[in-house]
Amino acid sequence: MAQRDERPAAGSAGISAEGAVDVENVIARVTRWAAARDDVLGLLLAGSYARDAAGPDSDLDLILLTKEIDRYADGTWADELDLGELTRVQTWGPITERRFLTGAGLEVELNIGSPDWARIDPVDPGTRRVVTDGVRILHDPEGALTRLRRACQS
Repeated sequence: MAQRDERPAAGSAGISAEGAVDVENVIARVTRWAAARDDVLGLLLAGSYARDAAGPDSDLDLILLTKEIDRYADGTWADELDLGELTRVQTWGPITERRFLTGAGLEVELNIGSPDWARIDPVDPGTRRVVTDGVRILHDPEGALTRLRRACQS
């Protein structure tokens, strides 16, 4: 299995202990769920939580790459994750954002796209911005996210 970062995500000073537990629980739940799916080729934590810079108003940014994007056209898969109420769906180029609000008030942004998002020859400028801003690999069975991170660092 490819590399997976093991450091905690919610070590930011601006997060309450309860908030940190909620964040870690969501990350663990989504990571287990993604790892059990044969269509998922990658899961990244991005943004302020990946940089250990989250504050009380930070949302949790996740990027899920799947080879079967059509499986996510309806919302039935989201019920398995128990992320709360779906509050927004928006497409950003090759990624579709689904924003949820948990019962504890945490906003979870689950961005779903194809493995093309992690293409390294060449790296898309938007993808490069996300990766260089700070990411943590949560699930990378084929090493595509590790290669992407390496390409963005060079």
